[in-house]
Amino acid sequence: MVKVELTPHLFTFFPDLKGRQLLVAAGTVAEVVRKLDEIAPGIGFYICDERGSLRTHVNIFIGENRVGDRQRLTDAVPEGSRVYIMQALSGG
Repeated sequence: MVKVELTPHLFTFFPDLKGRQLLVAAGTVAEVVRKLDEIAPGIGFYICDERGSLRTHVNIFIGENRVGDRQRLTDAVPEGSRVYIMQALSGG
């Protein structure tokens, strides 16, 4: 299993995930996103665009390493990893 952590801002859009331990069975980042979307429908499209590429304002880390394949999300996620999904915030 892989532990997924989200930035608190994402709970604004997916409040049912707040306070939940998110554990998914996945071997790639793409699988992590698909499993999250099964738990919280719509989060996959929030994270990725219509082609399945990571949106510009979203970063994903496996442990302390940022995902390298932002187009197909093929980065391997070893068993027991921590995956952190964060959204950049900006404003003016």
